[in-house]
Amino acid sequence: MTETFPWLTTLIVVPLLGAAVVWLLPSGARKHARPVALAVSLVVLVLAVLATLQFDVARAGEHQLTEQAPWIPTFGVSYAVGVDGVGLALVLLSVVLVPLVLLAAWREHPDAVAARVAQGTDAQADAPSAVEGGNRIRNYVALILVLEAFMVAVFAARDLFLFYVLFEAMLIPVYFMIGAFGGLRRRYAAVKFLLFSLAGGLIMLVGVIALYLQGPGGEQGFLIDNLVGLDLPVTTERLLFLSLFLAFAVKAPMWPVHTWLPDAAEQAPAGTSVLLVGVLDKVGTFGMLTLCLPLFPDASRWAAPVIIVLAVVSVLYGALLAIGQEDLMRLIAYTSVSHFGFIVLGIFAFNEVSTQGASLYMVNHGLSTGALFLLAGFLVARRGTARLSAFGGLQKVTPVLAGTFLVAGLSALSLPGLSTFVSEFLVLVGSFQANRPATIVATLGVILAALYVLLTYQRVFTGPVRDDLATTPDLSAREKWVVGPLIAAMLVLGFYPGPALDLVRQPAEVSVAAVHEGADPGGPGDEAGNASDSSVDGSDK
Repeated sequence: MTETFPWLTTLIVVPLLGAAVVWLLPSGARKHARPVALAVSLVVLVLAVLATLQFDVARAGEHQLTEQAPWIPTFGVSYAVGVDGVGLALVLLSVVLVPLVLLAAWREHPDAVAARVAQGTDAQADAPSAVEGGNRIRNYVALILVLEAFMVAVFAARDLFLFYVLFEAMLIPVYFMIGAFGGLRRRYAAVKFLLFSLAGGLIMLVGVIALYLQGPGGEQGFLIDNLVGLDLPVTTERLLFLSLFLAFAVKAPMWPVHTWLPDAAEQAPAGTSVLLVGVLDKVGTFGMLTLCLPLFPDASRWAAPVIIVLAVVSVLYGALLAIGQEDLMRLIAYTSVSHFGFIVLGIFAFNEVSTQGASLYMVNHGLSTGALFLLAGFLVARRGTARLSAFGGLQKVTPVLAGTFLVAGLSALSLPGLSTFVSEFLVLVGSFQANRPATIVATLGVILAALYVLLTYQRVFTGPVRDDLATTPDLSAREKWVVGPLIAAMLVLGFYPGPALDLVRQPAEVSVAAVHEGADPGGPGDEAGNASDSSVDGSDK
């Protein structure tokens, strides 16, 4: 059953076919792996734009571009895909970032590992040979295309078992992108990432199977639409909620199950970190919003007070640790822990305004953090290290690099006029209506964000130029094409967020309504429910 042309399936299949083409390139043509991969990613971007034109924004709260077919009917599994406004926004974020990552890594591999390893004592043991170069290039860009297909599919999945399969399948390309192309401790970081994610996924699998057993069963027993609104026993619903929420908290990542992220970001290539933190981690908050809330509304209200506390801790903990970091990649990773705290706070405030803000925050965080990781990667390529103490005074010799880094950093601290301000403001306004004490404490994260961004900029770009940095080249034309679209998107969404808010407004209303439906008047979450009646109008002003 398909509404029209199978847009979503096409967006999934094209990058997979592109990856196969790249892998099958003969040895003499492997130097063309990057152009082929970039061309495929641009085709996917064009297809995504065409698919967006078929999406009716007036019905953004409904799932559109839907496709459904039996997959394993004996076990109730279907191939079912479709996107609402939030899912579409995250699909667009994915297909925008992939070509930028490929372009940024144009000259990064295969020598990136050799450069990193050369900083340690095992350079001869781990550095790739020239003969291996073609294979390394081919493997890296092919893995990016495979990951792109999985990212699109997971945000579109409307069958719970299909979602779980994709949730776990994404680990495979990321594991190899970190473990084969990262820094000195890449294997440790890759294994840690894999173990944390697998642990969360196994817990989730128990919940997925148990929920199916509680549902209607049959050939479409895993369809999410068939699992919403089940009359579950209180204890059962709470246990099922926890099984999914824990997996999403690891993926998000939230404190205290976040520790894999700084190691992964530090050791992974910059482009891998962009996709990992900018897109993949959103699967956690996306799952909380689109699965936990509608499937387990009563359990969501029950768990909300504790989750809000954890979200506030994430906001402050991530910001404080970011201030104390010496490694630029770890610093950006900890800022993301803080930002994800704001997103989770907005979701579990159960307020239409905060939920709109959290949904938009997922996109805006991908833009600002993606730009920061890419620019940090350019800095590392020039200096050979991510240690902040190795930089200083670069704004005098690399003014474009300094300016773009400052804009991305100001977006990360939610400066008015840049995209993240809109989403963070909505989260705080909506959450304040629902839980004032938690929101007031979380607001301290805004102040801490100014500290970790401005102090970092000061250490890297201001002051006298170090002698060994005096000839550092500024951004090349290729690098400007990488960061330019992200800077432009931050400015456009900062001054004119209306179209993006139109995508997330109705899904926010649907999610909040699902949580408050059947809630006892005056019971937990009722205050938030009353507050949620005031949604954002005229938000494009």
